[in-house]
Amino acid sequence: MTLAQGHAWFNLLRGTCRWGEFGEGGLLWGECSARHFEWFEGDPVSQLLFKVKELYGFDDQVTFRNVTVSSEKRPRSLHLGTATQIGAIPTEGIPCLLKVLLPSNCTGLPLLYVRDLLLNPPAYEIASIIQATCRLMNNVTCSIPEFTCVSPAKLVKLLELREANHIEFCRIKSVLDEILQMQRNSDLNKILKLLMDPTWVATGLKIDFDTLVNECEWISARIGKMIFLDGENDQKISYHPIIPNDFFEDMESPWKGRVKRIHVEEAFAEVERAAEALSLAISEDFLPIISRIKATTAPLGGPKGEVVYAREHEAVWFKGKRFAPVAWAGTPGEEQIKQLRPAIDSKGRKVGLEWFTTVKVEDALTRYHEAGDKAKARVLELLRGLSAELQTKINILIFASMLLVIAKALFAHVSEGRRRKWVFPSLVELHRSKDMEPLDGANWMKITGLSPYWLDVAQGSAVHNTVDMKSLFLLTGPNGGGKSSLLRSICAAALLGICGFMVPAESALIPHFDSIMLHMKSYDSPADGKSSFQIEMSEMRSIITGATSRSLVLIDEICRGTETAKGTCIAGSIVETLDKIGCLGIVSTHLHGIFTLGLNTKNAICKAMGTEYVDGKTKPTWKLIDGICRESLAFETAQKEGIPETIIRRAEELYLSIYSKDLLSGRNETELEHFCLDTTVNTSGEVYNQLSRITGGTICPKIESTNEMEVLHKKVESAVTIVCQKKLKELYKQKNTSKLPEINCVAILPGEQPPPSTIGASSVYVLFSTDKKLYVGETDDLEGRVRAHRSKEGMQKASFLYFVVPGKSLACQLETLLINQLPVQGFQLVNRADGKHRNFGTSDHSVEVVTLHQ
Repeated sequence: MTLAQGHAWFNLLRGTCRWGEFGEGGLLWGECSARHFEWFEGDPVSQLLFKVKELYGFDDQVTFRNVTVSSEKRPRSLHLGTATQIGAIPTEGIPCLLKVLLPSNCTGLPLLYVRDLLLNPPAYEIASIIQATCRLMNNVTCSIPEFTCVSPAKLVKLLELREANHIEFCRIKSVLDEILQMQRNSDLNKILKLLMDPTWVATGLKIDFDTLVNECEWISARIGKMIFLDGENDQKISYHPIIPNDFFEDMESPWKGRVKRIHVEEAFAEVERAAEALSLAISEDFLPIISRIKATTAPLGGPKGEVVYAREHEAVWFKGKRFAPVAWAGTPGEEQIKQLRPAIDSKGRKVGLEWFTTVKVEDALTRYHEAGDKAKARVLELLRGLSAELQTKINILIFASMLLVIAKALFAHVSEGRRRKWVFPSLVELHRSKDMEPLDGANWMKITGLSPYWLDVAQGSAVHNTVDMKSLFLLTGPNGGGKSSLLRSICAAALLGICGFMVPAESALIPHFDSIMLHMKSYDSPADGKSSFQIEMSEMRSIITGATSRSLVLIDEICRGTETAKGTCIAGSIVETLDKIGCLGIVSTHLHGIFTLGLNTKNAICKAMGTEYVDGKTKPTWKLIDGICRESLAFETAQKEGIPETIIRRAEELYLSIYSKDLLSGRNETELEHFCLDTTVNTSGEVYNQLSRITGGTICPKIESTNEMEVLHKKVESAVTIVCQKKLKELYKQKNTSKLPEINCVAILPGEQPPPSTIGASSVYVLFSTDKKLYVGETDDLEGRVRAHRSKEGMQKASFLYFVVPGKSLACQLETLLINQLPVQGFQLVNRADGKHRNFGTSDHSVEVVTLHQ
């Protein structure tokens, strides 16, 4: 067990003080920085590790190994309030950020990796590498592995306790083989190399690329030499017709099919000999009795008898009644009947009145069980020996398993990001400190077409905003105008950007902040005797002491928990402090008196959530604009939520009675005003250096076919290419265009899946069933279609061939063409009738047949 998980929890808990408050957290880090650690009693490290064991359910015997990952230039971990308010930690009533970053079917370890990365954002170099990796994944056209995910913690535990079984070894081999598969593919090899550093940060293990590949090859070969793998058939369960199959299945299945027979040949042979001897004993002692019973006829209550497997006693006995002759006459079977004796269980008690055995059968059973026990013991010995051998390679196994978890998480994120039409931001490194002035153009965040992360842009349901931020914003707007949603959206986009992920926008330029802090709302803490305003002030202290000119600070409805006059002044002082620090951010408020305080600010500017006047009513537009919005829409909001009309009317009367003079003087009209004209932010100069885009061909070395399915694949690929390319030439000749697309077929073998580049693209595919029949289809969601086909019984190992075409109409035409043409070329189709019911293409079987020259 490494300290990496504990390290992640420690980073998260840096924003907490007591365990019982705010879920598994407490007050923010500001509480801890101002006093001694109240929840530590004794050695802090021991206490922390004890809490990690408790949270993760580890045994007391679990030990931690120290690993070191530099935290230099790494952003501060999220405060608990920030994490919960954007759903990085799932919270009731808050849109969950994790649920939109990955497809719904991507759970478990990849989801945990993404969550930990959000809670503990990486350094700029690692974030840049993650983004470069995702960009490469976005352009991959070859099929990709399924990415077997094995928990590193479970792996360590199984090997240390020598409890790894053959299934776990097969999974470990799958991990290693998928690493090697990526290494051998030109496109995936680039991705594999880029993933080395993020894996180092996640595990604390620094491993050279060549070392990883060489060790994976050695370990995979070692497992392959020892473990019985799928497709091998030299360890069939013993079979003898006169003995029930369930007996051999129960006795041999726990140890057969675990290791290769060559390692336990003598033990296997002895079991087979013992099974043969048992069959012979039963044939000699029981079969004559059964034959005698079958030859005896009686209208009612005749003799009965059969060979039965007594599962509870792990024995094969004779079960019968009324089979003894009335008079002994030396007829067939009598001698065997005389040899029968009551069956005895392991405690020496009779099993029942109908159960019988013989000395010879019991001796054969004993011999068979002893042989089976020796074989089982030998198999377990070999498995434990392999566990001990692989334990010396534990760092490689942890690294490889974590690398695949990261690869699966990033591929899944890119797939979901493409589906949601998210983009890769430009990430800017900030080379400055508290004592340095901002570099020209560096203290700048611009997000164009920003949408709330919980809304699906692909469905057209989101309002887009452009945020061009070079200093602190003081934000006003009506209730329900979108202030809180904007703050959450900006926080999520900035966090995703500094982690290297895609963002919900049309384009984005995001600085690599040293911390992102979001304060939304506060609740009281009766256990600590603190009011909601005290909690808010504690969090404000944490934000102010932790903010630098490289931070992003987002505060929603500041100082709303106390009386207006003094709350306004505290809010104004906080705005001045943040403006002096020089951080980017937004402070939203309904305290309009803040604009009359004469604040001493240099860079802060006013922004508002817009409103419009429609049909005699003021309504929010949810758009970010310049200026001040003094309209709160408080009465309209209260009425919309069901407050009685009488209360609303009385409230309006009270409002007019107090503020009528202000209204007549025009001071409180719904208007937009400019607040600060003294904004001096220079946007010239160098902005960032973008990572160079890595490209390359996807052509792999040609490999000669080694089995019939490979031959079929190549024949179908050749036929599909010729048929479709000819059709495209005809279609594009009619359109008088020279841009003729090429048919580039890509195979998806068992254990592989389509790349993210197929999402939203029109594809034509051919499914190869195990009986060598073909199914032709078209889809705009190839990943979902492959998953649907493989979910059917017997189709888990199905392989596919696909190519991408420009547009669904063309895909339908080529699908129909292939359904009609492939049978003519000698291929068997399961959906040939579909060619007669298409809106595109031709279903006429008299069309010209394309001749293939193999």
